[in-house]
Amino acid sequence: MISLEILEDIKGKVRPELENRLRKEDKYIIDGDEIGLKDEYYQKQTRIALKNCDIIDPKNIEEYIAMDGYSSLGKIVTTMKPKEVIDIVKESGLRGRGGAGFPTGRKWETAYEYDADKKYVICNADEGDPGAFMDRSILEKDPHAVLEAMAISGYAIGSDQGFIYVRAEYPVAVQRLKLAIEQAKELGVLGNNIFGTDFNFDIELRLGAGAFVCGEGTALMESIEGKRGMPRTKIYRTAHRGLWQKPTIINNVETFANIPVIFQKGVDWYRSIGTEKSPGTKVFALVGKVQRADLVEVPMGMSLREIIYELGGGVPDGKRFKAVQTGGPSGGCIPEELLDTPVDFESLGKIGSIMGSGGMVVMDEDDCMVDIAKFFLDFTVDESCGKCVPCREGTKRMLEILERITEGNGKEDDIDKMEKLAETINSASLCGLGQTASNPVLSTLKYFRDEYEAHIKDKRCPAGSCSELLRYFITDKCIGCTKCKKVCPVSCISGKVKEIHIIDEDICIKCGACADACPTNAIIRK
Repeated sequence: MISLEILEDIKGKVRPELENRLRKEDKYIIDGDEIGLKDEYYQKQTRIALKNCDIIDPKNIEEYIAMDGYSSLGKIVTTMKPKEVIDIVKESGLRGRGGAGFPTGRKWETAYEYDADKKYVICNADEGDPGAFMDRSILEKDPHAVLEAMAISGYAIGSDQGFIYVRAEYPVAVQRLKLAIEQAKELGVLGNNIFGTDFNFDIELRLGAGAFVCGEGTALMESIEGKRGMPRTKIYRTAHRGLWQKPTIINNVETFANIPVIFQKGVDWYRSIGTEKSPGTKVFALVGKVQRADLVEVPMGMSLREIIYELGGGVPDGKRFKAVQTGGPSGGCIPEELLDTPVDFESLGKIGSIMGSGGMVVMDEDDCMVDIAKFFLDFTVDESCGKCVPCREGTKRMLEILERITEGNGKEDDIDKMEKLAETINSASLCGLGQTASNPVLSTLKYFRDEYEAHIKDKRCPAGSCSELLRYFITDKCIGCTKCKKVCPVSCISGKVKEIHIIDEDICIKCGACADACPTNAIIRK
């Protein structure tokens, strides 16, 4: 049977072996009990949720234990009462990292106080935002952190059963979770009589089929129950009636990954990081037009500018920064003048965006903000479950307007129509998917309205991105080499050797092949 003494024995044996292996790679800093990555890039970050990633072997439970793994669970179930556990989580100020930012301790307390014969703990690992891979990295590189946190949550609320709802498109994560669960059961940190107590807790995997809407808590529960993943009407709190109408706690992967560390290092240490209302760190998938696209974990309150330029290296190829989109398809596009906004729940909300699960997509001068709004709305329309009319029909009508605008057929009243549609969709949709679906449109209308007006009034795309509005011209830089003429698939270019060529705009299909072939950059698009 597992005990705290056995954990210490494993740590005493494996920790020196782990440190010796890491020293040979010359990539790590080992300072007492702390192990970190040496690269200056990582020194600018504060790693809590990712603290073991790229350090331990995720397939070896003993290396997790060597980093104090399962020590928090052992201490809690043998020396603390459930209410004490909840009070510490409340005092830490940890807020849900899945997007809404609801206080984790308050959520746990609600389930703890509700009397029932069965309660459940669910880890939402259905990461569906385009460009996001935060949860995937934790599950693949530190799966035991999630298992330990779920067991702690189960002890706190009085649950003996947990589920991890993970995307089937994450085969490595699924494989490592299965192995981690097997190892945890074999060691005795999952199963019956954990650490010699009367606490029992088991975890099962449930694979999602790729429906974005199943990232919404009630749709996720419907899917676990074997039904079609569609949101429920919010009559009851999930902490009162959730999975199979029993009290249920749902937290996402990153939220759970913070739990063991809070109990290892204490509330005061945790609250010393981040801001007063948003303590701790946040993991972001920094992608798009940046020099270094990667996962970053930073203290709450760090500015967007620091993240994009100091960690991401700024925009490549000398291009001008244009916007950053936070919060996935439900987030907003933030312009350059707001780059000094601190990243926390309140600050992002004030400027029309959200934290979301942690997607951060950077855009440059070549990106059309109308087209960007269309891209995210197209994703939302495709992923809508269709249960409620505002989301099912309203988003489609808004997408049709955006398609018309980017094709050069926009009308003067289209902007007013979209704003009215957005108000209805946001206020009347059943779940968070529909209630935030208009955010990319509203934020781009707020900060890049001139681009919409250029598309509608001037039939012009300022970024030169919307193909239907593009026009190709040959300037006097043309040397008459005929290369453009030879590659044109529709033969719309005329001109003799050593003479300036001309493009017939009525025939041109705007493929860009001529501009790519021109050796003097004489062909421009507007």
